[in-house]
Amino acid sequence: MKLHDLRPAAGSRRERTRVGRGIAAGKGKTAGRGTKGQKARAGASIPAWFEGGQTPIHIRVPKLRGFKNRFKIQYQVVNIGTIDEYATAGRFGVEGGKSDVPTINAEVLEAAGLIGSSERPVKVLGQGDVSQKLFIAADLFSNSAKSKIEAAGGFVQALAPEKVAAPEKAGKAGKGSKADKEAKADSGAKAGKADAAEATEETTAGAAAEPQPDVDASDAPESEGSATQAVAVDASSEADAEEPAPGEPIAEAKPARRRSSKTTTEE
Repeated sequence: MKLHDLRPAAGSRRERTRVGRGIAAGKGKTAGRGTKGQKARAGASIPAWFEGGQTPIHIRVPKLRGFKNRFKIQYQVVNIGTIDEYATAGRFGVEGGKSDVPTINAEVLEAAGLIGSSERPVKVLGQGDVSQKLFIAADLFSNSAKSKIEAAGGFVQALAPEKVAAPEKAGKAGKGSKADKEAKADSGAKAGKADAAEATEETTAGAAAEPQPDVDASDAPESEGSATQAVAVDASSEADAEEPAPGEPIAEAKPARRRSSKTTTEE
């Protein structure tokens, strides 16, 4: 084995397919590109994310391109330091002073030019200092603004309703659920059983309260196979049985035959 005898493994290297060299070669005419179309033309390099010209998915989704939440509340913000300066300058209609406590709301702020509209909610922020008593009514306050106003002896009134915590669920069985219906059915069945038991007790008590007529046993008519006849037959059979004398073997007692209550007549 010499260096010039080395060859690549069989099948590891293949020659390039030469297209467009006539019908006999197998790749003539359209050269494997199909019949017309964008990919049949020269220079057709279409990226994998191309969607045929329609708006791509990465532009349609609201990511990194902004998303407008139509339910978001846009507050008009005003700093407490600016309100204090305007109050001191008397731009709210009341001259600032330690004896006066100006009342400031959305209408007053709009008239002073601090907000654009009194119809939109207002939020008071805590930037700046408060040097006098202020009574401010707004939709929302930051914690720092609230603490500064109260520390200066002022008052705060939040107009926005506070969120009420949802009540805790008392189990998975809710109103109208299957478990609730089964519980109602069981309670109805128990109530029906209780009513039936009360009715039975009332009937039994009424029957016991009624007086029963005295009936003589001898006056009662005898029926076929009645208990009176059976007792009479048993008594007669016991009378016929004699006690054995001492020393004699005891004979086995034969079972008494029950007489029929019917009397046969011979013609």
